Amino acid sequence: MLGVVTRSSLLGSNVMKTFIRNGSHGGVPGENLPFNIHNRTRLTVNFFFYILTGISAPFVITAYQMKK
Repeated sequence: MLGVVTRSSLLGSNVMKTFIRNGSHGGVPGENLPFNIHNRTRLTVNFFFYILTGISAPFVITAYQMKK
């Protein structure tokens, strides 16, 4: 059982070394996000659009269904 744990921890460390070696900067904040966090205005607009879309969707869907 100890051999399996040792092998899995070695595999995990090898994967991280390869990930960092192949183009990752290794822990830079915001590197793995699908949007740019350096432009604060655009980030704020995108945030509000995302939140307002999620909050308003149930109400819009309910109003549409009630109109039918």
